[in-house]
Amino acid sequence: MPTSKTGRGPLAAGGVAALLASACCLGPLVLITLGVSGAWIGNLTAMEPYRPLFIGVALVALFFAWRRIFRPAADQCQPDEVCAVPRVRVAYKMIFWLVSVLVLIALAFPYALPLFY
Repeated sequence: MPTSKTGRGPLAAGGVAALLASACCLGPLVLITLGVSGAWIGNLTAMEPYRPLFIGVALVALFFAWRRIFRPAADQCQPDEVCAVPRVRVAYKMIFWLVSVLVLIALAFPYALPLFY
């Protein structure tokens, strides 16, 4: 079974975990800001106990993605593989930093939450 050398899997896992970690706190605020209301929004806070788990998964996934994305391409990639293409490497680096910002928001938002309510 071939292994991915691009870091796509860990990067996707980190992004999903970051979104799930912020769903309990950031989700209701975004929905209310967009004009969506209802008593069901309060049910999103049920994910609060799992927030540390999601953040941990996101940080571990980002670590593995970082190891694959920021290594020298000449060490691991053959010239004809996708991971050796400079445009693809730049795209993965940009996505990595975007997901890192999402994880930072998930970490910091509960402390800034009282400023919005």
